[in-house]
Amino acid sequence: MSSSTEQPETASELEREISHDEFDPVGTLVLIFIYFVIVAALWVFMYFVEFLGNGPTVV
Repeated sequence: MSSSTEQPETASELEREISHDEFDPVGTLVLIFIYFVIVAALWVFMYFVEFLGNGPTVV
């Protein structure tokens, strides 16, 4: 019984080597940007908690 789609026989046929110019780490950049936004938002929140209250406090 033969299948309609041909399956690769070895793992080397599944691998595709990409060059340095083809590599586009968009997902990594998105995660770094999200992390930066979270850190910036927490920094702004801490500014309001620390300096806009009755006075400086130790957190």
